[in-house]
Amino acid sequence: MPIRWRLTLFIALAIGAILLVLGVALFFLLSEALLSTVEDTAEKRAEDAHDIIRSGQTLHAGDVKELALDGVFVIIRDGEGGVLTEHPNLGSKGEAEDRVWKEALRNGRPASDKVEISGDGMDYIYAVPARAPQGSARVVEAGKSYKEALEDVREIGAILAAGIGVALLLAIGGAYLLAQTALRPVEAVTATAREMGEGDLAKRLPVANPKDEIGRLTTTINGLLARLDSAFRRREETLSRQRRFAADASHELRTPLTSISGHARMLDEWALEEDKETARRSVGAIRRETGRMRGLIESLLTLTRGDEGAPMEVGRYDLGALAKEATETAGAAADGRVSVEFVPFEHEIMATFDRERILQVFSILLDNAVKYTPDGGSVTVRVEEENGGVALAVSDTGVGITEDQLPLIFERFYRADSARAEEGTGLGLSIARQIAESHGGTIEVRSKVGVGSTFVLVLPTQKPGPIPLTREIQDPG
Repeated sequence: MPIRWRLTLFIALAIGAILLVLGVALFFLLSEALLSTVEDTAEKRAEDAHDIIRSGQTLHAGDVKELALDGVFVIIRDGEGGVLTEHPNLGSKGEAEDRVWKEALRNGRPASDKVEISGDGMDYIYAVPARAPQGSARVVEAGKSYKEALEDVREIGAILAAGIGVALLLAIGGAYLLAQTALRPVEAVTATAREMGEGDLAKRLPVANPKDEIGRLTTTINGLLARLDSAFRRREETLSRQRRFAADASHELRTPLTSISGHARMLDEWALEEDKETARRSVGAIRRETGRMRGLIESLLTLTRGDEGAPMEVGRYDLGALAKEATETAGAAADGRVSVEFVPFEHEIMATFDRERILQVFSILLDNAVKYTPDGGSVTVRVEEENGGVALAVSDTGVGITEDQLPLIFERFYRADSARAEEGTGLGLSIARQIAESHGGTIEVRSKVGVGSTFVLVLPTQKPGPIPLTREIQDPG
């Protein structure tokens, strides 16, 4: 059974039970009130007649007529039960009334009972013993038929039954409308969810009232959809990067392999025997391409270990001393073509990091700076303290990087200068960023074409964690 009908049935049954209980209670209360009115009227008229007799007055026709209003009948008896006065409202009477006046006369106090005496059905009789100062009146009886009261009770019962029936129908209709209104947001959510195809998680479910239970549930589901959508997007981006990475790696490996294969075939077919000089050059080419492949494979392995979260050998080191060491190595490799200078800081700059990996980052940044700086240019290395971290800046007076290339230079296999494509694998900056992020640090770059570039590595001083770059390190010049 649908929830709408279950709610309707439950509400209707609950309201119906309440109406039935209230109707029955009201019916009995009104019935009791009407019947009590009959009895109170009879008792009042009997007491009035008793008071008149006790006062020694004579019951005149007007008094009897007044006492007999509203269908009340009055009987005055002597000590033997003989009827001295009776009202015309009393029809055919039998012996059933004898017990009432006899009980009152015997006990000396009022007595009452329900008997059939008037001919209109059940009557209420109330008898009061009385002794007149003069005369033989000993008992006053007053009675009234329940007929009119019972007719009123039946009418009230019919009205209540009809009212309860109409109210129950209205309750069913109202409960259905209430359930439909309450479940309308659910239907809207269901319709929207049905329209959402597989993998189409960009849509959101409508929220009619965010403060009620359904609204909070819908908001929670929307949050779940947002997280799922983000997770699917990240998965697609990861798969896309993996496919691109595999394609780029295959392309990068194919070039040296083709060269090695060509030179090897040439050596095998004729160069070894016919042209020793050509053979020597081919062997040199094979060695160069082999070294290039070795560097590419090592870079790929470095990235793979970083992606898998390889453990780090973290220690406490002086960043300035490490930067000076890397600067001296890069200066020796530049062989005077480019000036490589380290600007020392006034004291040690201690930080927690993996020495070999950070040294690798320094080497990558310095190698790129020297590579893309024209002859006679300069490369400057600085280390400084940042708020909550330390920073190393490598600045050069090289060719610079265009604005549209800046967001791409950290992508794997990307090379900003296609003319120098053969000089590197395009993985260096990707490795540097990966190492920095594994330490909770960042790498940022600022560059201007024809002026130079500055790469800034920021690391935390204590333990890996995200450290914002709060102060720029000025470019040289």
